[in-house]
Formats: sequence, structure tokens, C-alpha cells
Amino acid sequence: DKDSDQPLSKKKLKKVQRLTVAELKQLVKKPETVEWWDVTANDPKLLVSLKSYRNSVPVPAHWSQKRKYLQGKRGIEKPPWELPDFIKDTGIMEMRDAVKEKENAAGLKGKMRERVAPKMGKLDIDYQKLHDAFFRFQSRPKYTMHGELYYEGKEFETKLKEQKPGQLSEELKEALNMPPLAPPPWLINMQRYGPPPSYPNLKVPGLNAPIPEGAQWGYHPGGWGRPPVDEFNRPLYGDVFGVTMADSAPPEIVEPVDKKLWGELESDEEFEEEEEEEEEEEEEEEEEETTAADGGASSADLADGLVTPSGMASIASGLETPDHIELRKDRIKDEEDSGQPKQLYQVLPEVQKNITGFMGSEHGYDLSTVNKPVMAQTSGRIPKRKADNVDVAIDPSELESGLDESTLRAKYDEQVRSKLPGGGASEDLSDMYAEHANRQNKK
Repeated sequence: DKDSDQPLSKKKLKKVQRLTVAELKQLVKKPETVEWWDVTANDPKLLVSLKSYRNSVPVPAHWSQKRKYLQGKRGIEKPPWELPDFIKDTGIMEMRDAVKEKENAAGLKGKMRERVAPKMGKLDIDYQKLHDAFFRFQSRPKYTMHGELYYEGKEFETKLKEQKPGQLSEELKEALNMPPLAPPPWLINMQRYGPPPSYPNLKVPGLNAPIPEGAQWGYHPGGWGRPPVDEFNRPLYGDVFGVTMADSAPPEIVEPVDKKLWGELESDEEFEEEEEEEEEEEEEEEEEETTAADGGASSADLADGLVTPSGMASIASGLETPDHIELRKDRIKDEEDSGQPKQLYQVLPEVQKNITGFMGSEHGYDLSTVNKPVMAQTSGRIPKRKADNVDVAIDPSELESGLDESTLRAKYDEQVRSKLPGGGASEDLSDMYAEHANRQNKK
């Protein structure tokens, strides 16, 4: 009575309110994900629903182990590392074994001589073989799947994804000592107790599918037992005699499947044939255009009867495509101004002159015959040039020595006199230039 009157502790109360494993499996959609420790969680339903999500990564299995991770493999012999298959195909292993055999067969003197002066280049592999091995035949190693974690003994487990139920490999047949056309040893029990419930659609020969050709019913060695039938000789689990065929649609109803590869690259020959066809089509079109141009004169009379009665043109004016479009504006202007082609260069006549200045030269060129370029008119008004303006040409050497006002005035007077009628035969001013140069040197 005293124990019943006392209130329960928090630990006992939590244990009493905890769900059992059976109750939790009944409440969730996927009971196969429930573990026995899931009932101790704060929210067991939420935990199981998270574990049952697709592609959810489980907690590593060694979380509850007292031994450290990968510390229990002392008794397991580690196999030696093997070369990948694409490197084995180069023949390097056979070459290496041959060199090792030769070294083992050598005497003590040969080994000492080899240690003092070793020979290099014993393994000589063709470079093309190595290139093909790494760039053509290289295969990817086996990667772990999403959420997979290595654990002890994982390499010794059978990979169930590569195995299919009902298909026996040659290694398994050899291990079971099964001769050809012999049934598997579990067929007799399947005929007695029925097919496996985990694979309801699995076809097992001798149980719900016909036995292979050449096999016999019976319990003798190599026999396939007795077919499972009822008292009316009707099969219990399926078409064990192969009498009823599966309903298949007639061939005329089934739509043919196009099995051509949609992403296949075209060969170079087909591409060249297509180019040739296109060129032939272009040539034919050009011939048709020439024939149409020749017959344009004869069809002019017919064009009069095809004019629109309303008098409106069907094509708007100004929308006709020109035959040739010139993008450079200057060239069009030049061609419009002068019908002659532009001159590429012009030969200047050479003129002898006196040496003046520090860097003077006796050779000069007559620039009066040069066609001066016309500047393009810019936006805005350009003031007209007055007729009485005078151009004065200055030698660059004179600029280096220095120009004063008197020299510029003398040049100006000379140009003015040359413009006057009869002023072409002007006096020689070389003496004046020489005096000016001497004056400048004295300064």
C-alpha cells in the first residue's frame, strides 16, 4: 500500500508511457525501418517518418559500438592491391615477372654488379599502348552510392543489386554440384510448400513454368520431381505444362518501334554528299535565273495584263532590295563627284634650292601641282575664304633658328608680288636669307 501511494519517479513514468516496438510498428507506414531503440526517442513517430524518406542517409551503424571505428579487423588478412584491368592489358605484369625471374636466377656476383651499376630501361613498353590504356580504355572505379558508409566486412558481402532472383550463376551451379539440365535442390520443397511469398511474380521452372527442353519429371537423379496439381490435374501455381500461352496482341496492331539512335553523328561522306547536292541545287537556280532574264523581254507584253486594276502597286515604293549595298559613304561621294577612278599616288617634281638653316637641304619638291584634299563639310556654318588672303610657306629649318617679324613680312611681300600680274619673275632673295641667318648666328 505504501508503494502504491507513492508517486512514480520521472524515469519510471517515462518508461511506463513509452511505446512498445510492436505498437510503434503498427502506427507507422513502413514498419521495416523501426529499430528496437527507436522507441526511446523523444518523438518516435517523427524519427521513423524521417528514416522512411527516400534517399535519407541513415546514422552510421557503429554509433552504438564500444569498439572504435575499424578497430576489429585484426584477424582478417588484407589482400594485396591489384592493378586495374586497363593497366593489366598493357602486359606490364608479365614483363615485371620476367625481370624478377631473371634477377632471382642471377648469381651473387651479378647481384653485386647490378647494385653497383644498375641497368635502366628494363621495362620498355610501347608508348602507344600506354596512351591507349589511359586515354581510350580507362574505366572508372566503383564508387559508393549515396549515403553509403564503409563498415567492417562490407567487402565480403554479396552485392544483391547485381543478382537477380531465379537466375543461377555458373559459380553457384558449380558450388552446388549441379549437372546440366538438373533442377535446383530447393525445387522439391517448393513443389510441396508453394512458391516464395516474397516474389509472387517469379517464374520457377517445374513450379509455375514449364521445365526446359530435354529435362524429365521424376525423382531420379536429374529429375524435376512431380508437377504441383490438384485432384483434377489442374496446375496449382501456374502454367507448369506450358499449355496456355500469354495473350499477345496481333503483330498488325502493335506499333513498330523505331530503334535508330537519335544522337548518332553523321559520317563525313554523307555530309559531303549533302554539300554536293546543295551546290547542284544552287547551280540549277542560277541557270533558271539566267533563262528567266533572257525571256524577260518576251514576257513584258504579258506583264501589262497583270497590273492591279486599282492602279495601286502591290509592293510599296522604296522597299525593293538593292543588288549591291556600299557601306562606305566617302567612296560613294567620290564616285559621284568624278567618274574617273581615284589616283593611288602622285609623283612630285624635284627642285634644286640653296641650303639654308642648320639642317637645310639642297633637294626640294614642288607642291604646287598637288591636288589638295577637300575637307568634308562639318555641321555648322563655315566662313567663306576671302579672295585677298595670302598663304606663306615656312621652312621647318627656319623655325628652329627663329623667325622675327621682318622675315615674315618679307615672305608676305614676296607672295603678294607673285600674285600680281607680271610678278612671277621676282628677284632672288637668297642674299637676304643669308644675311638673316648670319644675324641670328651672331646673336
